[in-house]
Amino acid sequence: MTNACLFSGGKDSTLALHKAISIGVEIDLLITMVSRSRESYMFHYPNVKHTKLQAEVLGIRQAFADTEGRKEEELADLRNVLIENGVKLLVTGATYSRYQGDRIDAIARELGIEHIAPLWHIDPETELAELDRDFNAIITSVSAEGMDESFLGRRIDRGMISTLRGLHDRYGINMLFEGGEAESFVLDAPLFEKRIEIIKSKKEWMGNRGMLMIEEARLAAK
Repeated sequence: MTNACLFSGGKDSTLALHKAISIGVEIDLLITMVSRSRESYMFHYPNVKHTKLQAEVLGIRQAFADTEGRKEEELADLRNVLIENGVKLLVTGATYSRYQGDRIDAIARELGIEHIAPLWHIDPETELAELDRDFNAIITSVSAEGMDESFLGRRIDRGMISTLRGLHDRYGINMLFEGGEAESFVLDAPLFEKRIEIIKSKKEWMGNRGMLMIEEARLAAK
């Protein structure tokens, strides 16, 4: 029996992992889907290769699985990796997306897997406040009205939370980015034995959206 976490290295999957461990769930495996498409409906795209550093500082085995990232078809890739690794319990960072939540639930029912989503319907400001207090999570992609290139690389802290609140009030964005507004990457967390330090990165801006691509990173003492 394998207890796994669907792990993207972003704020939600990392926080969900921490919450599962805090209630006594032993996680044996991190599953990271590597999408070839930036338009994946299910999986995180930017910087997933650097999740190996997070896995290292967490001391948890990791499995990477490739997917073309095509809508609906990518679900078969997730199903296959769950079967290949004998997963019987799966933790995910789902918060509000019915698209993602329903599809993972369906796969879990089919395979007899227990699906745990510790953040499901969490109050956005509650999650963001915890991230500000205990984590170092940065924004690595943006694709929503009101978000520009200056957001890339910024930490999710009190100032950012205030900015996101304003964008929510003005444009209706989901403050946790469940509508695809942005993505993130965690550089430090309570269970990390070391922190991650970005050595080299570049911003890619494409009209009204962009990404921060981490080119080189290393582990550093806390």
